[in-house]
Amino acid sequence: MLWSTIFSNVASAQDSPSKEEIYQERMAFYKQFEQASVPWYQIAAVDQYERNIQAVRSDISKREGITAIQFSKEFWAGDINPFSEDTSPASIGYFGGFGIDGNGDGVADPQHDEDVLQSLVSYISSFGTSETDFELALMAYYQKEETVKQIMTNMRLFMHFKTIALEKHHFPLPIKFEYSYRGTWGANRGWGGRRMHEGTDLFAGYGTHVYSTSYGIIEIIGWNDFGGWRIGIRDHHNTYHYYAHLNSFQKDIALGDIVEPGTLIGFVGSSGYGKKGTSGKFAPHLHYGMYKFNGRTEWAFDPYPSLLLWERQTKGGM
Repeated sequence: MLWSTIFSNVASAQDSPSKEEIYQERMAFYKQFEQASVPWYQIAAVDQYERNIQAVRSDISKREGITAIQFSKEFWAGDINPFSEDTSPASIGYFGGFGIDGNGDGVADPQHDEDVLQSLVSYISSFGTSETDFELALMAYYQKEETVKQIMTNMRLFMHFKTIALEKHHFPLPIKFEYSYRGTWGANRGWGGRRMHEGTDLFAGYGTHVYSTSYGIIEIIGWNDFGGWRIGIRDHHNTYHYYAHLNSFQKDIALGDIVEPGTLIGFVGSSGYGKKGTSGKFAPHLHYGMYKFNGRTEWAFDPYPSLLLWERQTKGGM
């Protein structure tokens, strides 16, 4: 009995698709349902956002299937539909619902991936064909600017890189240079009022290169009294990456630029803790922070474990 269980587990592990296979399946699915007015990267952007929030929200069930998109019963069946579980395309249409039979079986089932994606495409296309129309569709459904911004970030990254497989990362400092860091999450900070340290400090010499750790879009660049010269980059996992106390920025980068792991974005310094231009109040280092958006709020989490992993990965890729 024991050996049969072991062999069963081994077989299950071997049958499990790889990440590459999962991405290929999703891409094929997105392209199957895309239209001229709703390209695959818009579908993928919504799906990625839904997958992200399901991973960090205990109040949302995780949808099993190729797509993670889950519509409300009111959206699917119609606000005034007396039968909230309705799967009849005719009555759903009569009551103004958006649920559609996408696989031709005569049923509009919110548990069927084909029906879900066809319904999403139909809804988006009803607003028009431009990128602005896509934003309007998102705002009408999610009714939250932060959510729309995150989905638009996903869309632009997928469109730019022509793939959803954007899981590579890079350590933020040059591996061959001298640097040091340890877990400094939660340490006390006093300047500007008593507060908690929300990040990891990586100490290195003035002018040491600072790289983007992820794929993302530059959302903030400039001065902050606490962080000095700093850059904020948002990725497709609803994560905001914060690089602070820089000496200067890489000259060619700007707000709204798309970056990838290993893109040079700036240089280590000791700026901050004062008005614009203040520097030298502490040893030169990079303050690196990570913040997660769950569809409601954004909160900081400890980046130290990720940095340890990315350091090993970057060294392995040398």
